[in-house]
Amino acid sequence: MMGRLRFKSRLGALRFVFQIGFPRSLLENADLITKGRAKVFDWYTKVNRAHEFLKQQLERGKLLRSRHLQYLLSFSYWPPVVAREGPNIYEIRSYRLKPGTMIEWGNNWARAINYRRNNDEPFAAFFSQIGRLYNVHHIWCYKDLQARKETRESAWRSPGWDECVAYTVPLIREMHSRVLHPTSFSPTQ
Repeated sequence: MMGRLRFKSRLGALRFVFQIGFPRSLLENADLITKGRAKVFDWYTKVNRAHEFLKQQLERGKLLRSRHLQYLLSFSYWPPVVAREGPNIYEIRSYRLKPGTMIEWGNNWARAINYRRNNDEPFAAFFSQIGRLYNVHHIWCYKDLQARKETRESAWRSPGWDECVAYTVPLIREMHSRVLHPTSFSPTQ
């Protein structure tokens, strides 16, 4: 697993930065799901007490218009997150689902992911546990915008993809798509 993945927006919400952090102390615990919330709050409390962290937060706060924090878990059916050789672009499709529909979403996508594996574009998929609930983030990796277009058109030509879309669209309250580029210091390119 990688440390922190960092991306900046090129299309969609401009001046948008997306960061996914994998705190090592949390990831090493196999019992994260059952005891995870207590560990997250303990970790968060320790980090917020660190003087340098607080100083950095105050400085960065002057540059931010808004900030949203979520504690996310991976979907079990999605391939594991692995670093990619670049250059690549990443599309983050974020969905706010209707309350109570997460299991139905997961069941449909467990089948649908098979239609999108052809070009090795699935990168990561997460759902929120703390913060804005019923949020899902699918992250796709493409060589460029043309590859994105071709891959998405290919999925629509696959029998069964339209069925997945028909079942999942009614579960969505809101969705956003952003095309991002990894920062120069991100572990994945």
